[in-house]
Amino acid sequence: MNASGPTDSTRILPFGDAAIAEAAALIKARAVVAVATETVYGLAADATEPVAVAEIYAAKGRPAFNPLIVHVLDLHMAHRLGEFDSRAEALATAFWPGPLTLVVPRRAGSGIAAITTAGLDTIAIRVPAHRAMRALIAKSERPLAAPSANRSGAISPTRAAHVQASLGGRIPLILDDGPCEQGVESTIVHEVDGTTRVLRHGPIGVNALLSTIQQGAGERWQSIPGVERFDPGLGGFEARIEAPGQLASHYAPTKPLRTGAIYAEPDEWMIGFGPIFGDASLSRTGDLKEAAARLFDLLHQADASDKARIAVAPVPGEGVGTAINDRLRRASHPR
Repeated sequence: MNASGPTDSTRILPFGDAAIAEAAALIKARAVVAVATETVYGLAADATEPVAVAEIYAAKGRPAFNPLIVHVLDLHMAHRLGEFDSRAEALATAFWPGPLTLVVPRRAGSGIAAITTAGLDTIAIRVPAHRAMRALIAKSERPLAAPSANRSGAISPTRAAHVQASLGGRIPLILDDGPCEQGVESTIVHEVDGTTRVLRHGPIGVNALLSTIQQGAGERWQSIPGVERFDPGLGGFEARIEAPGQLASHYAPTKPLRTGAIYAEPDEWMIGFGPIFGDASLSRTGDLKEAAARLFDLLHQADASDKARIAVAPVPGEGVGTAINDRLRRASHPR
């Protein structure tokens, strides 16, 4: 699929058997399609076909060193692609299907194209819970490489309209199944060589992960500098990209973004939270799950407003608030 063209060349079809059949046929023809998941909309292609995966990178303008998450139907399918130790197995059993990505050693002979894993000896795997993505995997009978369905580094899409605005003319089809429930990308856990690390915060929090891992694993639990104990002075765990979402500037609007704001400057469109209302609110009741679900949608609204800049009210750094603040930090990072 050519990475340029008129926006109206991208069709939007509502979820249903006919739409899934058409999308699966495109997948088998080595094309890419956008599809709803429980986290954000994904841009899916056959993970075993290097030409198809290259179309993802072309459509997104994504750096080739940034690996992709491979979506599969169940743990049995995942076992054919990666090697799971006892803790990876426990995490998969507890949280799949769901918004957890596990980075594990890539299994020899998996058939996954090297471009999918960016040449790494690990592979990022997720079993999604959303009916649209699950139906597409089942119908296409392929493991699907699927990053967020937006241009690289831009605001992630939680509605079909967001995908059309970002990738219209670059892909043939968008499977529309309404707004995404979670609203932020999956938690990514790296489980290799007896050490567990969080590479990206998401809907599943660290405490839930820790409680699932067997007794005694805590002493081997690590966190990459900049994720669990972020210190701007550290500069960067970004030097080696091991999973999606680790670039310093990511999920970014086109306008400058200020976080921790308690009021808006005259040229700012304000995203509120709790008692700080703003032009629109992530959650007036202070509900962090509601805030996560609305985050990218409101960033899209703010970016499309007539104000020159964006301000976001403080969000508590607990539970999924950790993931929200991670996305806001990267969205505000200078490009």
